[in-house]
Amino acid sequence: MCGFVGVFDSSGANGLARTVRRATARLAHRGPDDEGFHFDGPVGLGHRRLSIIDLSAAAHQPMTGEAGVVLVYNGEIYNFRELRRDLEASGCAFASRSDTEVVLRAYERWGVDCVRRFNGHFALAVWDAPGRTLFLARDRYGVKPLYWTFDGRRLVFASEVKAILEWDRMPRAVSPTALNEYFTFQNVLSDVTLFEGIRLLPPGCTLTFDTAARTTPVQRRYWDFSFPEPLKIDDTDAERELVRLFSAAVERQLVSDVPLASYLSGGMDSGSIAAVARRRLGRMATFTMGFDLSSASGLELGYDERAASEMLANLLKTEHYEMVLHAGDMEHVMPELIAHLEELRVGQCYPNYYMARLASKFVKVVLSGVGGDELFGGYPWRYYRGLKSRNENDFQRNYYDFWQRLVPDEEKPQLFHKQLLAKMGGHSTFDVFCSVLQGVDVPFDRPEGMLNASLYFELKTFLHGILMVEDKVSMAHSMESRVPFLDDPLVEFALSLPPRLKLRNVAEAAPATDEDDVGKRHRHLDGKWILRRAMRDLLPAEVIERPKQGFSAPDASWFRGESIDYVNRLLRARDARINEYLEPVFVVRKLDEHTSGRTNHRLLIWSLLSLEWWLRTFLP
Repeated sequence: MCGFVGVFDSSGANGLARTVRRATARLAHRGPDDEGFHFDGPVGLGHRRLSIIDLSAAAHQPMTGEAGVVLVYNGEIYNFRELRRDLEASGCAFASRSDTEVVLRAYERWGVDCVRRFNGHFALAVWDAPGRTLFLARDRYGVKPLYWTFDGRRLVFASEVKAILEWDRMPRAVSPTALNEYFTFQNVLSDVTLFEGIRLLPPGCTLTFDTAARTTPVQRRYWDFSFPEPLKIDDTDAERELVRLFSAAVERQLVSDVPLASYLSGGMDSGSIAAVARRRLGRMATFTMGFDLSSASGLELGYDERAASEMLANLLKTEHYEMVLHAGDMEHVMPELIAHLEELRVGQCYPNYYMARLASKFVKVVLSGVGGDELFGGYPWRYYRGLKSRNENDFQRNYYDFWQRLVPDEEKPQLFHKQLLAKMGGHSTFDVFCSVLQGVDVPFDRPEGMLNASLYFELKTFLHGILMVEDKVSMAHSMESRVPFLDDPLVEFALSLPPRLKLRNVAEAAPATDEDDVGKRHRHLDGKWILRRAMRDLLPAEVIERPKQGFSAPDASWFRGESIDYVNRLLRARDARINEYLEPVFVVRKLDEHTSGRTNHRLLIWSLLSLEWWLRTFLP
């Protein structure tokens, strides 16, 4: 994994090379092993390299082809050896063993359609000097980020926003619509960012800019999640094929010329990955995170997974490391965490930051279990909210109501300043929500269709948010995180499975008429049914049958107890930066509701803390 930056500036501004070098230096944490630059008139490219495959100078970037095509690239193409054989058969010669050169030759051979052939996680930019075009692309699922901005004369793009902000006259302002989305979904579902005017290239999309015509860059989608007619397959054959594809996915993503390890939470997803990897690699390291629960209460008492992960590590015979977080650890890491995140996304992620820091002390590459829940139906309590719907419109309203994770629409006039609401100009987060679902073609008159609609929404939004966090916290420590569940053949098989193999009781679950019925149907073994069966030969029953447990600290208790002084000091202060955008009376009321125990506002409090640090960091 690496980081890159690029620019086309038609203004003829002096100092283009100097700015590219300065912006590239801002990405040093993404690639501490090497740097490189390419300049061609108004075009400049910079690259920072984290050497994973072919550690030699032959894999240096930017990489230039025979016809003057220049590539900067971040990621891994896991089928690069197969593609290399195809390209060699057509006459291509190679000077390195890297997947980077395969990407370059693939573009020279197949043009912009080359991205359809890549089974990997990547962001890339190509300067096609003969065609005078810039071509940008991002992988199918959004594992690797790519930001861009265009003002009519200047196109700037980079792996992280902080590099873009190095350019002169780059505005620094909050995007009102992004803030509206964030305080609705604790996520941003569209391609806007919290930085006004800076956009995120969506997953599965390309961006082409004709530097001769200098018209607006053209964005095109080359891939999307879709649910074909379900396979006619019995349970045994589905289980057998899933084992084969999963094992192949993990083994494919073990390609590396540097040491590789795995996270091990004690759950089924990371445990399955570690089991297959351990079988292939022999000795390997695993990492887990635990929490001090001495002041926790209720459901939070089950948040510490160290015992389960230690049991698995002992079973798999891995070299196992663990870390324990205490109240107060969040306070110490927030400034640097938010500086690396840049974008505020899905849930408390400071434990992930500490986890990545621990793993990076031992390896450059770590395997993560992200994606298993979203592909195979790991959140039954969410799906049942949609399955009780009567039609598509009813589904949209029911699921939207559930996904208002922070502040519901009716409370937004109390949350945002009137001036900020005016700048939003009637922006509707419900419309944003519905626009995501426009891409899915399912029958909304059947529970199976509504389940697939739920999965589609979460694959496009919640998973993408998790992946953005995963990239930022790992690359902050110069470490590559790989997600084997998001391997193309495995994803395509999961999308084609009958819904009953994901949510076992899907046909019985609709229409539920009241919340009590929904609650009674929230059985933890309803979801990921076929995955649980498929993993029986890899993991013990107590792991496969464990209730779903998110990776979260006991912040609800800490925000009422040991961390309360920190929360109050940041959020109740008269000079708090959030007061420039949010109504202090609303914020104080929510804090009081939480500390009194009347309501659990841990997600909102985390988001308020994050925004406060974001404003201090990026809008000083």
